[in-house]
Amino acid sequence: MDCTNKALQTVGQKKLRVIYGDCTLGVHGSAKGKAFHYIFSYQTGGLESINIEGREWLYRTSRPTFWRALTDNDRGSGFHLKSGTWMSADLFMGCVKIEVSADGKSMPLPIAPENNKFGGEAWADNISIAFTYETITSPKINVEVVYKVDLCGKIHVVAEYKGKEGLPELPVFGMRFIMPTKAAGYRYEGLSGETYPDRKAGGRRGIYDVEGLPVTPYLVPQDCGMHMDTSWVEIRRNTVLDNTMKTQQEFSLKITAADEDFAFSCLPYTAQELENATHQEELPPARRTVLCIYGAVRGVGGIDSWRTDVEEAYHVSAEQDIRFTFDIVL
Repeated sequence: MDCTNKALQTVGQKKLRVIYGDCTLGVHGSAKGKAFHYIFSYQTGGLESINIEGREWLYRTSRPTFWRALTDNDRGSGFHLKSGTWMSADLFMGCVKIEVSADGKSMPLPIAPENNKFGGEAWADNISIAFTYETITSPKINVEVVYKVDLCGKIHVVAEYKGKEGLPELPVFGMRFIMPTKAAGYRYEGLSGETYPDRKAGGRRGIYDVEGLPVTPYLVPQDCGMHMDTSWVEIRRNTVLDNTMKTQQEFSLKITAADEDFAFSCLPYTAQELENATHQEELPPARRTVLCIYGAVRGVGGIDSWRTDVEEAYHVSAEQDIRFTFDIVL
């Protein structure tokens, strides 16, 4: 049954149930035979929970990301000395504004006492919640992330970076999703192998399966696993943190391009964990899945590893606006 065809559904099925909590906004529904429950947090400032068929997909609140681990070429060209502020910005940012709308109608932020006007049976055809973040850079900039949930359980994500003059170049701009357990692997449509904006010529377009979460065994851990020009990526897991769920069959979550193809990496480590390890044995045990969806990625260079910078066409200016979109689908 097409979840967008309201004429074929009862009132309970065709509406999203909305829970206006004191600290969170809950959105619940069912589509394609799957029950979904999403929680957006006012306290942590973002999408806090994606629960599909009782299985949780988030371990931490999703946030914008500005940093990828340094490569040998980054270190050789001194990129970290020029743009290291973005590593701090990646770790520390404040959510300065939250806006909620139901069925296209804006409302005051539905926290106490404003949310007292809603009962337990609040329904909507779509819910939109926008988070505005402020960085600790100098000058400060804002990033707005808008999540729109529809009847199909799709979460349409719009991430917009507002550039300002005087900021050093960005390594990346994207969204980071940390998942509770290590993925069994992922499948995607895009370019083969590891690709970057200036390292795409060897990639062939197709659909590829990757087992596990491979980390390139460089002598010094560094950024790896980037995939450019991706139409969709599907993450596969077979473990959860809930010990009451005894039998685990493989289950998946899919991210699809909305307006344009995106780049992504899917690793068992955050950029900071890779950054902190000077040898492979210093990496922590692989326990989580770190999926980053990128709208902008700096090239890696490779002309030499001593001084030469990435070619100009593959820099990411922090002084210009960056906007990208994607969908999280059942």
